[in-house]
Parts: sequence; structure tokens; C-alpha cells
Amino acid sequence: MPLRHTLALLTGLTTFALPLAAADGLPVAEAWQEDPTQVFAAADVDLDDLQWLARPVVVFANSPRDPAFIEQMEELEAGLDRLVDRDVIIIVDTDRDSDSDLRRQLRPRGFMLVLIGKDGQVKLRKPLPWTVRELSRSIDKMPMRQRELRDG
Repeated sequence: MPLRHTLALLTGLTTFALPLAAADGLPVAEAWQEDPTQVFAAADVDLDDLQWLARPVVVFANSPRDPAFIEQMEELEAGLDRLVDRDVIIIVDTDRDSDSDLRRQLRPRGFMLVLIGKDGQVKLRKPLPWTVRELSRSIDKMPMRQRELRDG
């Protein structure tokens, strides 16, 4: 689902209601490969399926109305082309009572942005929204991204 549509849903609803491509029977990794501009719910994502394929950016909040969450999603939308170029998959979890694997693994407290490398390791955690420029710079410094740039 395009990010701009997601933002309209998020700002218009009191609960997170994001239609997902995975609900159509496609595994998340396959759905993301078909359309890397989609946003996925953390409850539907298994990081092992994304290893060596994508760089997950996970955005946590206790509510879809959290101003930091809305700001982060607007920032991601504005730089979506740069994220697609860097094989980023956007994953969100705005339900503090969720029992998603990602919430259990990453243990957010309120808003948190997490960048995970293609190797499945956490590369950074931020308690405040980050710009796509900052994310891109962090990704571009990663050894695997350097190899991708060299190998064309």
C-alpha cells in the first residue's frame, strides 16, 4: 500500500487499520519485492524472511496518533524513492498491547525507530524521528551497502 494512503488511514482512525498485501496470501517478502513502497504491520513480519533481502526500518509507537509517529511516517513518505533504492522495507507497530515478535525482540518504549541491516542485526535505535537523509547516510556507511554500490 502506498505510504501516502497509509498516512491518510493513520490520521483518520483511532486504531491502526492498515490493509496488507500479506493478507492477499503473499508472503511479506514477496509482496515487498512486488511493490517496495508498501508498509507492513509488524505482526505479519518475520525478520528471518527478510534476511539478505531487505533492510527493515521498524517504526514503533503506542498510538497511530503519536505526533512523533506521524512525523516519522511523513518523513519516510517524502524520501520513499531514496529508501527504495536502499532496499528498505517499512514496518510499523502502533499497538503497545501487541504481542508481535518484533515488539518482543526490540522492546520499544513509546516511539522508537529501528534500522536493521540485511544481516538481520540492529544497526541503530532512535527515540525520536529521523530524516531519510540521516537514515540514508547510516545505510550508505554499511559494508554491505558499500559492496552494493561497487558491484553496481
